[in-house]
Amino acid sequence: MDEKYYKTVKSSGALSLVAGIITITVGVTTGILLIVSGAKLLSCKSRHLF
Repeated sequence: MDEKYYKTVKSSGALSLVAGIITITVGVTTGILLIVSGAKLLSCKSRHLF
């Protein structure tokens, strides 16, 4: 009985770890893209002032 419980907890922990890694990767990638996009907007700000 304990072995079945251990396997369930082990797979749940592995899934949580993978989900955390994916979340961190997506967050960092999104942050980098937003910084690059903002830098492009700032670099051409002087040409497009209203």
